[in-house]
Amino acid sequence: MGLLILLILLAVVVLWMVGAYNALIALKNQVVNAWKQIDVQLKRRHDLIPNLINTVKGYMDFERSTLEAVISARQKAVSAQGVAATAKAEGELSQALGRLFALSENYPELKSSQNVLQLQEELTSTENKIGFARQLYNDVATQYNTKQAQFPTSLVAGMAKASPAELWEIEDAAERAVPAVDLSLDKPKG
Repeated sequence: MGLLILLILLAVVVLWMVGAYNALIALKNQVVNAWKQIDVQLKRRHDLIPNLINTVKGYMDFERSTLEAVISARQKAVSAQGVAATAKAEGELSQALGRLFALSENYPELKSSQNVLQLQEELTSTENKIGFARQLYNDVATQYNTKQAQFPTSLVAGMAKASPAELWEIEDAAERAVPAVDLSLDKPKG
């Protein structure tokens, strides 16, 4: 009778270990998949930028430094490796694109160009998709990190080769800043 209880107890422990191991592996794969989803959207963003540069180049010949900054930031973003480096490079690219779009406001013919408007719309849509993908990635990575740190699953984490997943964090203070929104109705009439 004692041997039967011991065997049942051993079977429960083994089944729990298998379940914990499989849960960690599933979460690890979800983290990888979520990162790949970000990667897909970043590639789309990177692919749209040369089209935008070529479209605005003719209108903005004397704004060459802004165009070169976007090109340089894009190259850094394309070659970035790892979550932190990618987040930093993508933040710099967002800033460079923001400067480009701000400058484009000074060019009426550029603002009315259907190609530029379409590319801006596609980039905005892609930015939104990147935001959602980053949120999903951070959610899954946090679940994975929490699961591997919780006792008793932490006992199995080493066997599953589980290591904490890096979170996508905003390091740039400008990205963290809350945008100023003026909804006042008493605008001066011009």
